Amino acid sequence: MSSQSLHFFTPSSTACPNITFPKPSLPAPNRRLAFASSPRTFSIRAVSESSDPNPAPPPVVVADNGAGSRVVAAADSSSIEVDKVTEAELKENGFRSSRRTKLVCTIGPATCGSEQLEALAVGGMNVARINMCHGTREWHKRVIERVRRLNEVKGYAVAIMMDTEGSEIHMGDLGGAPSAKAEDGEVWTFSVRAYDANRPERTITVNYDGFAEDVKVGDELLVDGGMVRFEVIEKIGPDVKCMCTDPGLLLPRANLTFWRDGSLVRERNAMLPTISSKDWLDIDFGIAESVDFIAVSFVKSAEVINHLKSYIAARSRDNDISVIAKIESIDSLKNLEEIIQASDGAMVARGDLGAQIPLEQVPAAQQRIVQVCRQLNKPVIVASQLLESMIEYPTPTRAEVADVSEAVRQRSDALMLSGESAMGQFPDKALTVLRSVSVRIEKWWRDGKHHEAMELPAVGSSFSDRISEEICTSAAKMANNLEVDALFVYTKTGHMASLLSRCRPDCPIFAFTTSTSVRRRLNLQWGLIPFRLGFSDDMESNLNRTFSLLKARGMIKSGDLVIAVSDMLQSIQVMNVP
Repeated sequence: MSSQSLHFFTPSSTACPNITFPKPSLPAPNRRLAFASSPRTFSIRAVSESSDPNPAPPPVVVADNGAGSRVVAAADSSSIEVDKVTEAELKENGFRSSRRTKLVCTIGPATCGSEQLEALAVGGMNVARINMCHGTREWHKRVIERVRRLNEVKGYAVAIMMDTEGSEIHMGDLGGAPSAKAEDGEVWTFSVRAYDANRPERTITVNYDGFAEDVKVGDELLVDGGMVRFEVIEKIGPDVKCMCTDPGLLLPRANLTFWRDGSLVRERNAMLPTISSKDWLDIDFGIAESVDFIAVSFVKSAEVINHLKSYIAARSRDNDISVIAKIESIDSLKNLEEIIQASDGAMVARGDLGAQIPLEQVPAAQQRIVQVCRQLNKPVIVASQLLESMIEYPTPTRAEVADVSEAVRQRSDALMLSGESAMGQFPDKALTVLRSVSVRIEKWWRDGKHHEAMELPAVGSSFSDRISEEICTSAAKMANNLEVDALFVYTKTGHMASLLSRCRPDCPIFAFTTSTSVRRRLNLQWGLIPFRLGFSDDMESNLNRTFSLLKARGMIKSGDLVIAVSDMLQSIQVMNVP
C-alpha cells in the first residue's frame, strides 16, 4: 500500500513544532473514497525529530490469554478474538445497526445459573454486576467462575463488576426471606437488636447502632430510595415502631434514610466511613478474583477513590481493576468533578440519590453527571429503576421506556438493570427492552444528524496526550463527514479507544488490544467493539493482517471505508478495505 503522510515533528526544544503539509491526492468527497487502481491510504502521523524514517518493524506483540499460556497472533481467522454476539450482529445487520450503548446486568437468584447467564450474554449483556449487599462470597465466586467459563468456552467477553455494600444505614436480611410486602397502615418494628432464628413478625433489623437514638417520632423513613415509606410513631429502647404510609416490596439489605420536616437527617450517619470493614474484605475478594471493575458506594470525596486505587495497586498482580464511583449522595454531588476525575468511571445510582435530594432534581443531576463524565473522558452508567415494573410484569410502562430513551439520548455509556435481572420474573425480556430501545434511539440520532455541540475540554497532561486527543477528535469528525463504515484503533492500554468513544462518532469503533483484561474493560464504553489481537508498531502490517482476519470471518468486505488510529504511532489512516 502506498500512502501520503502529514508529519508532526516534536523537537526537544521549546520552540513551536514545524509542521509540513504535503498535498493529498484524495478524490473529490462523496459517499466513498473509491480507488480505481490499487488501494491507497491517506495517513497523518506524529513522529519525533529523532525518529528513524524507515524503522524496522518490531516483532509481533504477545499477550496472555487469561489461562496462563502465551499467544502470538498469526494470520488466520482463529487468532482474533471478538464477542460472538457482536460478530453475529455485524454479519447479519452490518456496521451501522450495531448497538453503541452498553448493558450491565445485576446477577441474582433469577440469573445465577449457567444457562441464565448465557441467555443474558446472548441478549447483549456486556458487564455482569455482583452486588456484595446480597449473598456470600462463596456464592459470588461461583457466579464469577460461571461467567469466566462462559467467556472461555462460548466466546463471549463479559466483564465483571463488583459493587461494594457501603457503610450507610441499611436493613438486614429479612430472616432469610427473599422479600416481604408492607401494606398500608401496618406497623413494623425497626430494631438494632441481634435476633436469632426466632425473629418477631414484621420486624426488621438495622445495621446502624445509633439508629434508635437519631430518629424522632414523626420522622419519615424511606426504604430503598422511597420504594416503601414509613412514619415513626414510637420509640421503645432499641426498637422503633413505624407505620407504613406508602406500601411496597421490602428487599433484604435495602438502604434506609429518614427525613424530618422535609429535610434529610444525616447527623452521625454522615460520619460513617465510605468503605466499611466488610467492604475491605469484599475488595480483597474482588482483587483475588481479578474482577474488572469495583464500584464504590456512597463516595463522599476523591480521597476515598485515591486511597482505594493505591490499595489495589499494592495488592493486584497487574493493577488492572478500574474503580467506579457511585454518585448517590449529597456529598457526591458537592464534590462531583473531583470524584469523577479521580475515578475510572461513575454510576448514576438514582434510587439512593433520589432519597437524598428532592425527586424533581434527579433528572437534572443525572444529566450533569453524564456530561461531566463525558467531558473528563470517564464512562458513565445510568442505573436504578430503569424498568422497575418488569420485576413483576412482562412489559414495561411507557414512562419507563421514555426514561431509558432519555438516558440513551444523553449518550450515556451504559444502562444497568438491578432488581429486574437479579430477582425479576422476566430478566431476559427486560434486557431485550434495553437493547431494542437503545438501538432505536441511536438510529434516530444518526439518521437525524443530531450531532451535539458539547464542549470537550483537553484532558491530557502531556504534549503527547494532547496530540492523541487532537488525532481522535479529528478522526471522529472525519468519520462523520466521510460517513465511514468503522473506526479502527490499535491500543495497548485502551486510552485512545476511550478518546474516540468520548467523541461519540456515528460509526462503530473496532478497538484492537493485546490484553484480555483491557478488552473486557473496554466493554463498558460507548460504541467500542473490543477485539483481542496481537499486533506490532507497523501500521501497514497491522491493517493488512486485520483486514485479512476480519474478511475471513465475514465481518467486513472489500470496499468498506475505515479510518485507523494507533496509540503507538499516533497516526490517522483513511482507506478502503482491499
